[in-house]
Amino acid sequence: MAPITALEKPHAVCIPFPAQGHINPMLKLAKLLYSTGFHITFVNSEYNQQRLIKSQRSRSLPSFQFQTIPDGLPPSENLDVTQDIPSLLKSTSETCLTPFKDLLLKLNNTVGAPPVSCIVSDGIMSFTLEASEELGIPNVLFWTTSACAFLAYTHYITLLEKGLIPLKNSVDVTNGYLETAVDCIPRMKGIRLRDIPSFIRTTDPEDFMINFVIRETNRAKKASAIILNTFHELEQDVLDELSSIYPPVYTIGPLHIIAKVFDSEDLQLLSSSLWKEEPECLQWLDSQAFNSVVYVNFGSITVMTPEQLVEFSWGLANSNHKFLWVIRPDLVRGDSKVLQDEFLEATKERGLLASWCPQEKVLNHPSVGGFLTHSGWNSTLESISSGVPMLCWPFFAEQQTNCWWCCNRWGIGLEIDSDVDRKEVEKLVNVLMVEEKGREMKRMAMGWKEKADSVASRRTLENLINQVLLPGVRQFI
Repeated sequence: MAPITALEKPHAVCIPFPAQGHINPMLKLAKLLYSTGFHITFVNSEYNQQRLIKSQRSRSLPSFQFQTIPDGLPPSENLDVTQDIPSLLKSTSETCLTPFKDLLLKLNNTVGAPPVSCIVSDGIMSFTLEASEELGIPNVLFWTTSACAFLAYTHYITLLEKGLIPLKNSVDVTNGYLETAVDCIPRMKGIRLRDIPSFIRTTDPEDFMINFVIRETNRAKKASAIILNTFHELEQDVLDELSSIYPPVYTIGPLHIIAKVFDSEDLQLLSSSLWKEEPECLQWLDSQAFNSVVYVNFGSITVMTPEQLVEFSWGLANSNHKFLWVIRPDLVRGDSKVLQDEFLEATKERGLLASWCPQEKVLNHPSVGGFLTHSGWNSTLESISSGVPMLCWPFFAEQQTNCWWCCNRWGIGLEIDSDVDRKEVEKLVNVLMVEEKGREMKRMAMGWKEKADSVASRRTLENLINQVLLPGVRQFI
């Protein structure tokens, strides 16, 4: 086969939903495509591109460029804050199609660059399907959720038809109604309403989020294929069910493991972190004993009350275990002092605080014995593939579903009540770190780690490229 020139390269436009937890896996997937020979255009929102520049993480490579489109929200002066997710979903779905189509037109008229040959779009940015249809090119939707969460979202329409949602009264959130068993979703026996992605917790029959989810999951059937960042052994039953509903479903994961195999020195310069990382925490971990540290990180979106922060802090302090705690600038509501001086004094010899950190490296560090997490899918999958058991405090969206699966199907998690209490935190930290239940969770987590390592290959990626992204074109890899 003759060498492929720069102008003959397939050109993938990758567009994530503009939030940290969506940008991370999309960039890893884009790097994989780049490593197989694709020309890549990665499309950030203007706001997030400014944040990447601020965190000193915005760089380009030959054949890997960053472009921007507006997200439709009013400009913000504070670049350390995650935008309101429902507002962002509404604005992107209503305003981004035209600027995205304009960008595609510009790319196709760029001298010296190959024409756009395919689109890899975030699953909740499905407005891109209209643009790809006009160009007559494949459009693959990358749902960055777990497979079990995607299936739960797909059945919002089922819950609506059966009258389980919306809630009849606002007190249904607290009166026990959410404990109702959900028996109408295949492959999810034992799940309750409280474990379904949390956007169902509304009394409004015209609620935007419910209708948005129903529209996006239905529109996904028009995609050329669906990508999920998971592996078949972990979610086999659910993946089989999804494959009966949707076009070809490709499991390319854990992405962060596969990406390491192809992560060249140049590609390592391309980071997706919207906050500046503090690698000093790795040096601190180097000085700690094996399996002795609780890593605490509630992700990029969770916002808690000052009271909840106090309960978590004293639960950690009273457990007497060492901890590394990531506290984002926007983690706590309001302008109150983040942590009490008494807590800082009590834990100064055994705790380290950071504003952001290289999480994959932290979870793989031998001194980390447990992870207190919000149960976002990226964090959950990174913890699974590092062999680290979890304490789960889900905040919103599909985090509730991921938490249920960790605790009830995979045997690697314990749930902390949403109404967090320091005594419960102290108790569960001790269970996780020193009791037999915690040791069993560690054994289960290590088992899943071995399975994740064994399946992380490029075969599924090659199938996706040759079967979907390059229709009618000679095989490229």
